[in-house]
Amino acid sequence: MPDRRRHRGPHPADRELFAPSRQAILRQAVHDLSWLLSRGYSPVAAAKLVGDHFRLTARQRQAVQRAACADASLAWRQAHCVPLEQVAGQDLDIDGFNLLMTIEAALGGAVVLVCRDGCCRDLASVHGSYRKVEESLPALTLIGECLAELRAHGCRWLFDRPVSNSGRIGQLATELANERAWLWRCELCDSPDATLRASGHIVVSADSAILDSCQQWANLAEWVVRRAVPDAWRVDLR
Repeated sequence: MPDRRRHRGPHPADRELFAPSRQAILRQAVHDLSWLLSRGYSPVAAAKLVGDHFRLTARQRQAVQRAACADASLAWRQAHCVPLEQVAGQDLDIDGFNLLMTIEAALGGAVVLVCRDGCCRDLASVHGSYRKVEESLPALTLIGECLAELRAHGCRWLFDRPVSNSGRIGQLATELANERAWLWRCELCDSPDATLRASGHIVVSADSAILDSCQQWANLAEWVVRRAVPDAWRVDLR
C-alpha cells in the first residue's frame, strides 16, 4: 500500500509502550544491554536476551537498541564530541535524513529517545523511500535558524542517493537556504555513512556507526530539540 502519512507522528501504541510507568523497565534494559555490549557479547544475541528477559515488544526492543551502547563507544563519542559553542566559523557535514527526521519527529509529537550517549534519536527509519511530511519544511527551517544562531560557517547536507525522493528534499533544502542566505549545499551520495566517517569536518549525526569512527561530531539534534521544541515528547532512557 502507498505511504499516505502526512505527519512524522507517534505510532498508535507508543503512548502505552513508552508511558511513564514503563520507562524504569526500559532504562534498566538499556543499562543491561550496554553492560553486555561492553563485555563483548554479540549485539544481536544481547538484544534478544535483554528483550526476552524484560518481555519487551518489538518497538520497545528497537528503542532499547538505539539507546544503548558499550562503554568503549560511550567514551569515544564523549571524547570526540565538539561543544556546540565551538562550531562558530566551522564547516559542518550533515547526515541529512538522520538529522531531519529526528526534528520532524519532535515537531510531529513522536517519541524522541534521549540515549545513553546523550543523543536524541527517533524511531522512524528510511527503507528505500523518504516521504515529505508537513513537518519537513518547518524542521529544515528550525535547523537552519539554529545553525545561524550557532554561526556555523557552511553546511554540506548529504542525502542517500538510492533513497527515493532524496533529490526532492535536497532541492527543498537548497531553495530554503537560498531564500534565507544560508551557506548550504546539498549532495546526493551513494554512501553518506562512509563519507561522514572519513570527513575532515565536524559531522552532525546521531548514527552510532558514524559516531564510533568519525573524528569530530556535534550533537545538534539534541540541542535543537531541547532548545527549540520544548514540548517535544522526550523519553529519557539514560
